[in-house]
Amino acid sequence: MSLFAKFASVGAATSASRVLGFVREAMIAAILGAGPVADAFYAAFRFPNLFRRLFAEGAFNSAFVPLFAKEVESGGREEAAKFAGDVLSALLLVLLVITIAAIAFMPSLVATIIAPGFSDTPEKFQLTSDLSRIMFPYLAAMSVVAMLSGILNSFRSYFIAAIAPVVLNVVMISALAASAWWALPARETGLALACAVVISGVLQLGVLLFGLRKVGFRFAPGRPKMSPKVRRLLVLAGPAALTGGIVQINIVVGQIIASQQDNAISWLSFADRIYQLPLGIVGIAIGVVLLPELARALSAKDMDEAHQLQNKSLEFGMGLTVPAAVALYLIPAQIVAVLYERGAFVPETTVATAAALAAFAVGLPSFVLIKILQPAFFAREDMKTPMWFSLISLIVNVVGSLAMFSYFGHVGIALATSLAGWANAILLAIALHSRNDFSIAPATLRRLAMIVIATAIMAGFLWGFDQFTETMFLEGGILLRLGLLSIAVLVGGLIYLVAAFALGGVDRNLLRSAMRRS
Repeated sequence: MSLFAKFASVGAATSASRVLGFVREAMIAAILGAGPVADAFYAAFRFPNLFRRLFAEGAFNSAFVPLFAKEVESGGREEAAKFAGDVLSALLLVLLVITIAAIAFMPSLVATIIAPGFSDTPEKFQLTSDLSRIMFPYLAAMSVVAMLSGILNSFRSYFIAAIAPVVLNVVMISALAASAWWALPARETGLALACAVVISGVLQLGVLLFGLRKVGFRFAPGRPKMSPKVRRLLVLAGPAALTGGIVQINIVVGQIIASQQDNAISWLSFADRIYQLPLGIVGIAIGVVLLPELARALSAKDMDEAHQLQNKSLEFGMGLTVPAAVALYLIPAQIVAVLYERGAFVPETTVATAAALAAFAVGLPSFVLIKILQPAFFAREDMKTPMWFSLISLIVNVVGSLAMFSYFGHVGIALATSLAGWANAILLAIALHSRNDFSIAPATLRRLAMIVIATAIMAGFLWGFDQFTETMFLEGGILLRLGLLSIAVLVGGLIYLVAAFALGGVDRNLLRSAMRRS
């Protein structure tokens, strides 16, 4: 399977999850709006997700995968199964301690970390604490899921791990539909969503266990012990966890600041869901596939293959992300209105959410660049360099959020997140270039320039179309709005693709090869 086909496989699975995520968010927006229950739910849900990114996805996608791949190559499946069992035993022990402590001290965590601004509203504060306690065990299930996903990715079985998050959205959509059917009050709807999150975690674990059985790999945890290989993993996982979870840390920092403004957390969460669609399809697909592929190339000391992997990933990532970012920046209100504006989601909420979406769009290419550049460090077992760059970006985010919140409110938080992403991406690129670990090939540089020109042509159409149809859009119903947005997206996308292909922004040989394989 070609690199492009692997990206497409993961991207397709992630797309299904993101589309269902839109359905979920649209239902939450219609049922709860941007009110206190929505604020409480998003604040509570963000907390276990932070730990999941720090201790699960960040650590295992970065540290576990290269080490596990080496075990498979050097000792075979038997040694790999032993290593995986030792790691799972240690992981379960850590998760048990963290979960018990978090549930016990949840009110203090809400008051200091999750949403300190809620302290002035006792009912919202208590609901956030209750929802956080219910959902925190989701961390344990998803941490194991992340580990199993790393194992499947090491065996080049990408699709099952990528499709598992669909379960979360299906279960949450079902809970929302049932709540609407029974006309549950807002608070009970929030509690139903929290329970659905935990149930989905268990179901996702079942999906990944099925995937392991399908590839014929079995292992079991034993008595926790600190073997040399586990210690090596912990040495690498510490900075890798921080690096991999820095986006979530930035979001939590923004959440803490945003809790000072009514409804700001909901506005940021709705906007975050939209820009996460292209980031999930492109960035996560690249991150999932590129790390194990790079690790194999470097283990074989095939530097030409490693450089080619990175250049093709750069072309693929920027070719899809740059036009998406420009579109999100130019027509955010139209996108938000069509996706969300119904029920409790009023036009004023659309305006606030669209402003945050435009600010997030500024940083979208940087987040994908990070997914492309970080694996070059992780595959070489260099976890500390990306960690320091991530810490710098965290400082940029905190300082920027505090400085801009007073002037721009929640939009300043989104903009600070984007600036932090660019700081991280630029530092990663400079470090790799200085080490001669990555250089942009002349052909790739030319294609990137053509991608920018093709995007500018598309942007001209979107701007003109928006100016021409603005009055119709504002005064029209949902069907007219949907039609106008569809025309903008489809025609704009077609213009970009034709321009990119004509200018040579697309690798035609790669495209023909992928089509022949299909």
